[in-house]
Amino acid sequence: MKREHIELFFATLKAANPQPTTELEYTSVFELLTAVLLSAQATDVGVNKATRRLFPVANTPEKILALGLEGLETYIKTIGLYRTKAKNLLATCQILRDQHGGQVPRSREALQALPGVGRKTANVVLNSAFGEATMAVDTHIFRMGNRTGLAPGKTPLEVELKLLKRIPPEYLVDAHHWLILHGRYVCLARKPLCWQCAVAPWCDYRPKTPAPPA
Repeated sequence: MKREHIELFFATLKAANPQPTTELEYTSVFELLTAVLLSAQATDVGVNKATRRLFPVANTPEKILALGLEGLETYIKTIGLYRTKAKNLLATCQILRDQHGGQVPRSREALQALPGVGRKTANVVLNSAFGEATMAVDTHIFRMGNRTGLAPGKTPLEVELKLLKRIPPEYLVDAHHWLILHGRYVCLARKPLCWQCAVAPWCDYRPKTPAPPA
């Protein structure tokens, strides 16, 4: 994708959705961290269903620890890999309580030191909670980066670094949300909905998918 097209690409996404946000439901930084940790290989809808039950009962590291492993599992057992996630969340809560005064740290290094928190999760927290210009490359953004020609790469890290370099600074904080939402609802994995895509004129994907017959 040409540099001048990148500006038009994001200007169009911004015009359609000026204040994009994550579809995960949360009211605190810790709730966001918990939701993102639980969301690996799970849908936001599924995570929200579980956290709507969990957060009214336990939404701090201390309260999660008080539930214990079996107690926590009863709230999140509808989520894939819930046993592993429960262990990681409890271990994370222990570290937050013992090393960070119960608060979620703001540095990438400290976040990635938490069990179950990788680079993508850290990027989501840094972006959504702290407003930093990070790029959390999930399957949608990886696909978008390659398919559109915006930031072709063989690994999520390669796509992330290219996106950070190529996206104009004024769009960078919100770009992660625009790309995820576009990949989730328009630029679908199996058959992109090119006929209803607002940014199709600047996308390198060929051939464009035609509209289905009426």
